[in-house]
Amino acid sequence: MYLDSEKKKETGSPEAQIALFSYRIAHLTEHLKVNKKDHTTQRSLKMLVGKRRKLLDYLMRTDINRYRALIAKKELGIRK
Repeated sequence: MYLDSEKKKETGSPEAQIALFSYRIAHLTEHLKVNKKDHTTQRSLKMLVGKRRKLLDYLMRTDINRYRALIAKKELGIRK
């Protein structure tokens, strides 16, 4: 889940936060496949996707190379 092995305790960077959000989004998506009428989880999932989108937009504005490196990582599942 962490991007760099030497920075395991750094969760404040945009890359680490995006990775954590992606993990939670995948977990909630699996939960919603089983529990289709769980509206609270649907709302939480939409909020997480929005937060991740804002962080991705911020990273794209500030450092395009870090953004492209993050998008290229297949384990996050951001782009297919």
